[in-house]
Amino acid sequence: MMASPALSIASGVGVRPGFNVPSCSSASLRSSSSSVGQARLSRCVWESSRRQQKRLRSSSGRRELAPVLASAELNTVPLAEVAADSPAPISDKRLDNEDIKEEARRHGRSEPETTFSAKYVPFTPGTPSTEEYSLDEVIYRSKTGALLDVQHDMDALKKFDANYWKNLFDSRVGKTTWPYGSGVWSKKEWVLPEIDNDDIVSVFEGNSNLFWAERFGREVVQMNDLWVKHCGISHTGSFKDLGMTVLVSQVNRLRRLKKPVVGVGCASTGDTSAALSAYCAAAGIPAIVFLPANKISIAQLVQPIANGALVLSLDTDFDGCMRLIREVTAELPIYLANSLNSLRLEGQKTAAIEICQQFDWQVPDWVIVPGGNLGNIYAFYKGFNMCKELGLIDRIPRLVCAQAANANPLYRAYKDGFENFSPITASATFASAIQIGDPVSIDRAIYALQRCDGIVEEATEEELMDAAAIADQTGMFTCPHTGVALTALMKLRKRGVIGPTDRTVVVSTAHGLKFTQSKIAYHSKELEGLACTYANPPVAVRDDFGSVMDVLRQKLSLRLVVHWSNLIHLTVKVYEAHDQRVKQTDLASSVVPVWLLILK
Repeated sequence: MMASPALSIASGVGVRPGFNVPSCSSASLRSSSSSVGQARLSRCVWESSRRQQKRLRSSSGRRELAPVLASAELNTVPLAEVAADSPAPISDKRLDNEDIKEEARRHGRSEPETTFSAKYVPFTPGTPSTEEYSLDEVIYRSKTGALLDVQHDMDALKKFDANYWKNLFDSRVGKTTWPYGSGVWSKKEWVLPEIDNDDIVSVFEGNSNLFWAERFGREVVQMNDLWVKHCGISHTGSFKDLGMTVLVSQVNRLRRLKKPVVGVGCASTGDTSAALSAYCAAAGIPAIVFLPANKISIAQLVQPIANGALVLSLDTDFDGCMRLIREVTAELPIYLANSLNSLRLEGQKTAAIEICQQFDWQVPDWVIVPGGNLGNIYAFYKGFNMCKELGLIDRIPRLVCAQAANANPLYRAYKDGFENFSPITASATFASAIQIGDPVSIDRAIYALQRCDGIVEEATEEELMDAAAIADQTGMFTCPHTGVALTALMKLRKRGVIGPTDRTVVVSTAHGLKFTQSKIAYHSKELEGLACTYANPPVAVRDDFGSVMDVLRQKLSLRLVVHWSNLIHLTVKVYEAHDQRVKQTDLASSVVPVWLLILK
């Protein structure tokens, strides 16, 4: 009998997240002759129908599910007969002495084992390989040195149609049910299907804001359908949380299985270390962080320190840190957490799935992603491609990878038609998280971009800081990396590559609050070699009314203009007051104000 992960396959209608109900076709009902089998099937049908009716009653304003339920095969069994021999259903309500994990565990006792699986395979597109590894093995490269990729059993996933997956994922949004309240683990079947819920380490990351950038779109790039996916609205302030919940959860599982893992380590330009430290702290797992000295913001540095990680500040750049952490993890039982490890990309790909979901399963025309180590551009491609392969969408958007000009090895390869790639020594950039000259995922990124007719663009330091400042003045508060992506958008709009009505999503990878130092320096005009055209420094003013008014007139370019209707009204009042000899003070309180401040 086919096991359904959380919905009845017979109806395709969502039940309460966390419940796995076996499929109940009429054929399976006829073939089950034992009393035990009949009881189990009856309970399945009773609980499934009960929850389906409950969902229908509460689905006001959502996708209409009644026709699906009406046509379901399980309706061929009279509910009265089912209820007669059905055991009492498991309570949907959490017990007073339970936490959400215990509640999920109690419900899990009635769940069949998952039919889905995933494994490591070499990332060698176009070259067949029989090499494969369990996700429970500690391994990062194939025998030939190739990167590994997580490969899902797509045949098993395809046994459930697109509407099934849409309804399942939609039913989990905004819930507190463990672990599906997470934007990552709400897609558990597509991420790590075999992990036990007890091993998952999550702070309900994901489900990040996708907002319409109305003013920036209208006034800056003349677009009416521009959106920003703000992955920086997350637990540690960057998209790295999406991948780290998956990696640390798997480490948690490995430790439970008594695998020799004493801690987790990473090289970082700031955001990776923050995410790793937080999730390791939540799980009680030691974290070791290699950081390039004096090359990340104070806000990024303080996060792993505060979360109790062992922080090593090294006199080198990110590429040097990466080389050292790989040498260390080859000698010690420390699990490598960089994007060399493909588990993280399984979490990061959910941002792409989430974009489709937030557009009611419609596909944008363009998605622009900042690129450094280049795992994220492949993760977005993988998420969109998985949706397409399973029928949830009919095409993949064109991807744009945006790089800082001071760290642009992928851009250089793109300009050369991807014929040659040469690592570079990255120069300092305000977009410090993508200051990487020898990206680990270069092969993955090139593959993704070639498969979706993608583009690579670059941004100079002045361009990225100006773009971030302009965006901030339309109501955002962007990180420098988002400034890189916005610069790419502006250039592609200017060249006419992206059209004015193209639905475009700019991925904001981190929160601007993590990069306040660079913003302060920009608005103070303290950045050497940069004009800081859009700087908005505070104005020092004496504490008297006249000084304040002088500054307002100067800065706001205001002029006093008589509003003619009020002038006539004032004239009448003055005339009446003169006749009646009204005191000036009384007149002042009775007259409508006549001076209006109007912008030039």
